[in-house]
Formats: sequence, C-alpha cells, structure tokens
Amino acid sequence: MRKSLFIVLALALVASSCSVSKAAREQRNLISGTWNLDNARYENSSEALEAILFSDANILCFEGSNWFFRDNNSTGRYTLKQGSLCEGGDRYIRWSVQEPAAGGSQMQFKFIDADNKDISGGYGYRLNIAELGPANMVLKTPSSVNGQRVTVVLEFSKESENK
Repeated sequence: MRKSLFIVLALALVASSCSVSKAAREQRNLISGTWNLDNARYENSSEALEAILFSDANILCFEGSNWFFRDNNSTGRYTLKQGSLCEGGDRYIRWSVQEPAAGGSQMQFKFIDADNKDISGGYGYRLNIAELGPANMVLKTPSSVNGQRVTVVLEFSKESENK
C-alpha cells in the first residue's frame, strides 16, 4: 500500500513539475496565430550594423517577414521574402514560452523540418518577451555584433483573424 502511494505521489510531483504555468499558457494563447515582423532593429547602438539573426539571414531580411505560431502542437514557421541579400522561403520551428528563475518570460524556438523533426541538434534561441498584447509583440535578445554588445529588438503586429 505504501509503495503504491509513493509511486502515485512521485508521478504527481513529476507531472506538476513539467506543467506550464497559467501565465505561460496565457502568453502561448496570445502568441498563437500569424504575425508580421514590422521592425528589426538594435538598441544600444547608433551605428548601421549588419548581423545574421538565428544563424539564418541578415537582420534586414527579417523586416516584413511573416511568422505563424500554432499553440496546440508548439510548431510554426517564419517566411522571409526573396531579395538580393535574402534567401526567401519558410523556416519551420518548434516553440514554447519559458519563465526563467530570474523572472520575466521568454519565447524559445529551435529549427525543425517540414515533418517536425529537429534539425538543429537541440540548439535553439531564446528571446525575452518585452511586450505582448492581442495585437502587438516585442521580443528582445542581447547579442554581440562586430564585438559590440547590443540588444536585438523585433517588433511584431498580429494579423487579423478575419482575413
């Protein structure tokens, strides 16, 4: 009897430690949908810097990109437009919302293929959620560009669901 009770308590502890907080669930629900990346810029720098974001493309390629987040299976994609500096097309991701011990919330993602299989070797990216509302989202992440410490700022607007 004691052994069964111990197993049930251990399973309950494991299940509760893996659960997502109410705040993280609410943020996931707000993020779910289609977003346009209106502005990609740097804080802490007045220079015209050029950096490769997410080991993928020049920061300029991300402006005007389209992002889709599906919260029921944590998958999504972003689509870059083809240009002289940019290789256009879809990049598939698996994403989640995390609440680090230091406070705040972060969106993290890693690259997957069209069959939802990890192609990044477990490596991913974390962005601080600076603002999140029904129609706008601002994500920030510290970075180093040409040896200069900057903060990358990504400003999104949500597409209307009635399109």
